[in-house]
Amino acid sequence: MAEAVAELGLSNATAPQRVLDAGYADRPVLRYGSRLRLGMVVPSVNSNAESHIGAMLPDGVTLHTTRLKMEEKDANAMLGFVDRIEEAASLLQDAGCQHILVNCTAVTTADPTIGTRIAERIRKATGLPSTTTGDGVIAALRALRARSVVMLTPYKRAVNEREAKYLEHFGFKVLDWEGLELTGAQEFDEVTPQQWHDLVRAHRNDVADVYFLSCAQTRVVEVIGAIERDLGRPVLTSNQAATWYALRQRGITDKVRGFGTLMQL
Repeated sequence: MAEAVAELGLSNATAPQRVLDAGYADRPVLRYGSRLRLGMVVPSVNSNAESHIGAMLPDGVTLHTTRLKMEEKDANAMLGFVDRIEEAASLLQDAGCQHILVNCTAVTTADPTIGTRIAERIRKATGLPSTTTGDGVIAALRALRARSVVMLTPYKRAVNEREAKYLEHFGFKVLDWEGLELTGAQEFDEVTPQQWHDLVRAHRNDVADVYFLSCAQTRVVEVIGAIERDLGRPVLTSNQAATWYALRQRGITDKVRGFGTLMQL
């Protein structure tokens, strides 16, 4: 006992009370997936999705993540991210996940059928249901009854043009878009939430129904509420839409505060 007390830096005379005061006797609060274990596949370069999505999950839902290699040299190379999607989904199945989220906006909006193709591959490999970021964005825009969108991204032109065509295929008019022409995930991460807020302000369009800030790596969830209050329109982000849709597909309809209008639907 004396050695243990010494390791804690406590004196013998005050050890019992100081240990209790320091919280060593408290039972930790842990979260287990009693309602849902959500499995997520993200690009190897993504460092922010777990933090964002984990903060949005209601009690009883846990997030379990695996990664697949992504090459960022150009828009076509990025598509190789899903080459081994069956393997990644199988690993998440091993962890007892009941739903697979494939979370990469640039890849899952590459063409209108990619979400269906990914879902079929995962179903054949694991028997599990799945959704993609692109699926979530379209479902969220419909839930918000949007017709016209302003789209802002960190991407280069080729990815932006592809993503705009994806939205337009599903009936949404892209009134305006801008990509920051950044070269990869590490640069995406360096754009601050305030800089994203300023960019949206610079693209204010009172005709727009929704402002869509695309990419699962960008740090925008912190300012969803502030932008919505500023512009008086719903703000959609990739991680927010992907999370909302995956939960709703599993019948989990909890309203989560702090992440914008969509998470109240």
